[in-house]
Amino acid sequence: MPTIKDVARRANVSVATVSRILNNLPGYSQETKERVLKAIEELGYYPNALARGLVSKKTNSIGVLFPSVSSMFSAEILGGIEQVAHERDSSVIVCHTAYNGTRTMKYLGLLREKQIDGVIFVSEVLKEEYYQALSEMDVPVVLVSTKSERFPLPYVKVDDRSAAYSATSYLIEKGHRRIGMISGNRSDPIAGIPRVEGYQAALQDHGIPVCDRYIVYADGFGFDKGLQCLPLLLSRAPEITAVFAASDEMAVAALSAANKLGIKVPDELSVMGYDNLRIAEMTVPSLTTVVQPLREMGETAARMLFGMMEEGEAVKSRIMPHRIVERESVKALN
Repeated sequence: MPTIKDVARRANVSVATVSRILNNLPGYSQETKERVLKAIEELGYYPNALARGLVSKKTNSIGVLFPSVSSMFSAEILGGIEQVAHERDSSVIVCHTAYNGTRTMKYLGLLREKQIDGVIFVSEVLKEEYYQALSEMDVPVVLVSTKSERFPLPYVKVDDRSAAYSATSYLIEKGHRRIGMISGNRSDPIAGIPRVEGYQAALQDHGIPVCDRYIVYADGFGFDKGLQCLPLLLSRAPEITAVFAASDEMAVAALSAANKLGIKVPDELSVMGYDNLRIAEMTVPSLTTVVQPLREMGETAARMLFGMMEEGEAVKSRIMPHRIVERESVKALN
């Protein structure tokens, strides 16, 4: 097994010079660098991804950026990404950027330093500063559970407006007309606004008036964000017979809040979720929800990214199918 000393001996330089070249530090000529890289290649000395990258121009690693949407949501997408990366002998660097993206630029800088081969950007608004940083990295990028009208990057997502329309229509078909909604952030253009628009469009198309007091907003989509939403919604609209929550974690929070209030689900109140996380099957009653194929979305995005990295091919954005899975949390009134 060759060592860094063997490389230094073969290239007729010091160990310190080899180390400086491997770590991309200054203090050597281009001729010296080429001699060291040739020695690395001849000896097969690949101590880490950085050294391999110097020779092959690849580090066999990709970066994935997640905001703090939901650990269960992220885990499903990440599972799909990691499966494909494993098949391609690549590693995955996961960066949690926080809900409002406060750490996004920091992590983009880190991924640039790591010389990753591609980036998957998940469930966050693609701001101009992010796009500029990604452009400077000069690597393929795929968006997941988000998209950008402004910047030409391929994406993988469901049609959030259509999925919310389907969820609300399902409740209407079950005989509900007084339907409340627990939404994410009211200004969120990715999963907030489109899902509210889908809910409202379904009501309007079925001749049901849209009532502002039937919608409550949370600062995010997690369980803790949604826990106070059902009591608030019921204080505004005690007459509702069903609730559509814009995430499964918020729907589970609604189930918990209903239990504390002594409200029986679904006999007294029906609850509908969105995502089909594994927890949806574990609740009592089990949760009727919109299936968002998160693992498949991760797999699809990763295959698109590797196609761009390996073949340089252009890829088309993908809208993934959604469907309703019926369980026990919705009661038919008709």
